[in-house]
Amino acid sequence: MLFYDIYMIFIGLLILIIGVLVGVAFLTLMERKVLGYIQIRKGPNKLGLMGILQPFSDAIKLFTKEQIYPNFSNYIMYYFSPVISFILSLLIWMVIPYYFNMVSFNLGILFILCCMSLGVYSVMVAGWSSNSNYALLGGLRAVAQTISYEVSLIMILLSSIIMVMSYNLMLFNTFQSMIWFIVLMFPLSLCWVSSMLAETNRTPFDFAEGESELVSGFNVEYSSGGFALIFLAEYSSILFMSLLFILVYMGGFMLNIMFYVKLVFISFLFVWVRGTLPRYRYDKLMYLAWKSYLPISLNFLLFFLGVKLFLL
Repeated sequence: MLFYDIYMIFIGLLILIIGVLVGVAFLTLMERKVLGYIQIRKGPNKLGLMGILQPFSDAIKLFTKEQIYPNFSNYIMYYFSPVISFILSLLIWMVIPYYFNMVSFNLGILFILCCMSLGVYSVMVAGWSSNSNYALLGGLRAVAQTISYEVSLIMILLSSIIMVMSYNLMLFNTFQSMIWFIVLMFPLSLCWVSSMLAETNRTPFDFAEGESELVSGFNVEYSSGGFALIFLAEYSSILFMSLLFILVYMGGFMLNIMFYVKLVFISFLFVWVRGTLPRYRYDKLMYLAWKSYLPISLNFLLFFLGVKLFLL
């Protein structure tokens, strides 16, 4: 019986990963379409019906291109850091609180934070092992930014954890049955949205790959498969962050159509921001994390601690 259970969990996780990868493919299509319409043009529309096959042709093109690597690169690390980045971004999805077949355990949020912290190393190693000055500078910027905003993400998340008093993602659903946390913690949830953008290296915080002033950041030496894996990891983390926002602030996990509507809307928000806002200045970005979000989140943390003690 135990073997059968493990087998079913494994099959469930495999189906989840395939679903995530298909979701990532169509998220890229949505981004290009939405950006196209924001800039009053069509976006991809040639391949298949209204460009619906574009993500698949991109995947085929990227994975069949020749894999090149710089002569002076640290080859093993250079080759495997995108793979590790991709594996980590898929590993986070394992703790989604499905009601069936999935790995649901009481320390889900800690697992998520551990995986996110490990993701920093793959970016750092990718930038360093390319042995290119541009890649190294891009990697350093990405690491500084990611670490800074991880702190603010964790501090903001702690307020919600204190209200629930558990790291289990399933319980967020129970505690938000009457009122969503986005109503209780409105300023904090907005801080979370912008920290989420910074954490996933998205505009207006995309300094890791600021194309206009840098060459392309830590991934400048990657082509074909390596670039595709970094790209997939980034978009998978965007989807996951959207999901985490819904779990923590917008009513928790419920298997109905509204859950997926909310997920698509938050993912759309990433694209909308990219099409609307100009890039931030790097020192302002760091200032925002340490001088604004950290004090705000600490104050709110004390406030919600008081609220919890009062309710008890």
